[in-house]
Amino acid sequence: MNLIKPTVGRKVWYRPSLYDLAGPVPMSISGSVAAGNAQPLDATVLAVWGDRCINVQVLDITGKAFTKMSVTLKQEGDTMPVDSEGKEVLGYCEWMPYQQSAAKKDACES
Repeated sequence: MNLIKPTVGRKVWYRPSLYDLAGPVPMSISGSVAAGNAQPLDATVLAVWGDRCINVQVLDITGKAFTKMSVTLKQEGDTMPVDSEGKEVLGYCEWMPYQQSAAKKDACES
């Protein structure tokens, strides 16, 4: 497992929760969470509380900004909680595939 240390200003993907999509000011996404084809949203790290907890600014597909506090940052190998139907509970950030492969490459070269 390659743990990537989050730092302020880094880009991550945000997987919006159902509340994010239906709340008082809903986020707009491309695809459908229910169908399993929702695209992640762009997010920038604003503060780091630990290797798996960050504050982020999320941009939805229309460019509307949302601040999310103390969001779980999924690291490679982490298992996220599931609901009663066995679907992953959303509302977390994750590294982009490119960042994960670059971290693996760096680990191999060390």
